Amino acid sequence: MQKNEKIYVAGHRGLVGSAILRRLRADGYENLVTRTSAELDLREQQAVRDFFAEQKPDYVILAAAKVGGILANDTYPAEFIYDNLMMEANVVDASHRHGVKKLLALGSTCIYPRMAPQPLKEEYLLSGPLESTNEWYAVAKITGIKLCQAYRRQYGSDFIAAMPTNLYGPGDNFDLEKSHVLPALIRKFHEARQKGEPTVTLWGTGKPLREFLHVDDLADAVLFLLREYSGEEIVNIGVGKDISIAELAAIVKEVVGFEGEIRYDPSKPDGTPRKLVDVTKINGLGWSAKIGLREGIESTYQWFLDQVDKQQIRGLS
Repeated sequence: MQKNEKIYVAGHRGLVGSAILRRLRADGYENLVTRTSAELDLREQQAVRDFFAEQKPDYVILAAAKVGGILANDTYPAEFIYDNLMMEANVVDASHRHGVKKLLALGSTCIYPRMAPQPLKEEYLLSGPLESTNEWYAVAKITGIKLCQAYRRQYGSDFIAAMPTNLYGPGDNFDLEKSHVLPALIRKFHEARQKGEPTVTLWGTGKPLREFLHVDDLADAVLFLLREYSGEEIVNIGVGKDISIAELAAIVKEVVGFEGEIRYDPSKPDGTPRKLVDVTKINGLGWSAKIGLREGIESTYQWFLDQVDKQQIRGLS
């Protein structure tokens, strides 16, 4: 990618998109195009076609998606499948119609079968039933992968798809009702320290294993793949190693400075025992994650504190 070429980042205000923008700017890319959802509804085909006809981007990074947890997926299945399908179909097709040089679509490891062997290899896609709690989102993201593959096969379009593992970092969601485990732990321990509480109780046993990739590492991988990879096969992006929730909680507790006791409530669900991606492929291409977990948690907590100071996180002062 030349520094003066136009790059459109769809979903630039989210955790992923904002990190990609930061990285592009840090690398000297200045011809960047963004639109908020209010400015451009990616579900509207004609609006997307008009935008591409006007802007004529050279590169497209598709990080826009409707996302949410188990409750949201269960409550709004129609929106999760429809909104994501329409966004992907419109952006991929418009990219083809208007001669985009390269498109990278970001998916999620929820595309893999519920009972797939660990670690998750790219070839496990469509080898078994999906996890029922997020199948609406997963089906839409799988369709996005297949769109990229279909346009590559029929038209020779250089469209690629990458599947990141669990992400965290600046810009994360710290709402306890909607956040993922790592930002939820940061907020719980922070609030407990602020209130002087003697204990923090966490759901489950603490035994499940999870992998965590800093969003700035993901942004680094995205640029690497745009520069170095062209193929129909999907590519996992991850660290290649996991950690138990109990070990993770101990690190967060120490970083935040909470001095009380951690307790577990085994009556609450643990979720999937393990979720780790196989990163043999991307490592073989020459990329690997660089940000250590403790280092990443420290920087994320500092960002969280900065947002608290700016009163950008609800319910905290």
